[in-house]
Amino acid sequence: MTSFPSTTFLLLLVTFLNFLYILSAKNAPFSMSFPLTSTTLSHNSSSKALFLSSLIATSHQTTNAKAMPRVPSLNYKSTFKYSMALIITLPIGTPPQNQQMVLDTGSQLSWIQCHKKIPKVPPPTTSFDPSLSSSFSVLPCSHPLCKPRIPDFTLPTSCDQNRLCHYSYFYADGTLAEGNLVREKITFSRSQTTPPLILGCATESGDAEGILGMNLGRFSFASQAKVQKFSYCVPIRQGNHTVKPTGTFYLGQNPNSRTFRYVNLLTFLQSQRMPNLDPLAYTIGMVGIKINGKKLNISERVFRPNAGGSGQTIVDSGTEYTFLVEEAYNKVREEIIKLAGRKLKKGYIYGDALDMCFDSQYRMEIERLIGDMTLQFENGVEILINKERMLDEVEGGIHCVGIGRSETLGIASNIIGNFHQQNLWVEFDLRNRRVGFGKGECSTQV
Repeated sequence: MTSFPSTTFLLLLVTFLNFLYILSAKNAPFSMSFPLTSTTLSHNSSSKALFLSSLIATSHQTTNAKAMPRVPSLNYKSTFKYSMALIITLPIGTPPQNQQMVLDTGSQLSWIQCHKKIPKVPPPTTSFDPSLSSSFSVLPCSHPLCKPRIPDFTLPTSCDQNRLCHYSYFYADGTLAEGNLVREKITFSRSQTTPPLILGCATESGDAEGILGMNLGRFSFASQAKVQKFSYCVPIRQGNHTVKPTGTFYLGQNPNSRTFRYVNLLTFLQSQRMPNLDPLAYTIGMVGIKINGKKLNISERVFRPNAGGSGQTIVDSGTEYTFLVEEAYNKVREEIIKLAGRKLKKGYIYGDALDMCFDSQYRMEIERLIGDMTLQFENGVEILINKERMLDEVEGGIHCVGIGRSETLGIASNIIGNFHQQNLWVEFDLRNRRVGFGKGECSTQV
């Protein structure tokens, strides 16, 4: 597991998307479906999948509190395979080239892998070839996005030697994606194509997949394509992730939504800018945690942004595990140690983040001792995480509770990752600014 770099990387990281509030997408509403698959991520990708979108920078732009216009929404259904991340295959360009991208509700900028044509070195077969697409264009340095004038924007984009808009995108594990900002269509069929969307076209990256940014920022795929709602059902995964179960994805209406219970998104105005706040994340009001039927003595304020923005609770498809701020984490760990501490694997920490770990021979006993966990939200909404979903096999012979300290990521937010979204419908309703949850047998929904 790649260790995380110093805060220098994070300082670099938090600046990139600040400039994306400059331009506003003005295209007609759009709704579409596409196939989702999953791949085993590379070594660097593994650490990024673990912490990915929790560490991706987002801008300090004001979110648009207005409801999206009421327009007919197309209904599409697809499937995906789940390992550590949800990998979506999108048909990019004209004619389309299939590109694999991590479906990430915690980031804004979408980017694809674009290959360089180097003599005697054939490009990867999975990368995008801009020369084959008639709808591809690159943003010049004169474009407003390449000339931000923001006081706290400390790492601006730059002009490359061809006078094109160049960007560099750092991740917390030290990997880098950089290339040019471009415009490109997503071409599903001859009659169903998105307008040109602003994407990153990465020519340098240590990973096989790109990113499909789905947060509330106006340059996310969801915002640029005017998607009104999307949802997914993450299936149960077993063992060491070699078997990848199939889940279900909807872009547009979900016929199961009548059973969902909703939590309103918290809205942050421009005047509420805070250094530790991500205003573009799907932030909801969490009120408590129960373990084995016992409500822990954690103040609700711990799950809400304080004066500096610390403490927001985010629903994130791009982060694998759940992370809690110090006060909440300490209470959870205290209770788990009380219930199962005698079996704790002392001195072991997985990925510099998970430190409640046990030898696999005790797994069933630990599950019985810890019991179920319940995450409690406003409006009486709850997420029940049964005891079989509390531990994850992180490597041969070791299982860890899938909860870590947020400070190990260098952030100050509570993050509900995809591991604790298993067997759960999660719907992001952009028009009504809410998140819905519903019970699902996700492995049988396809």
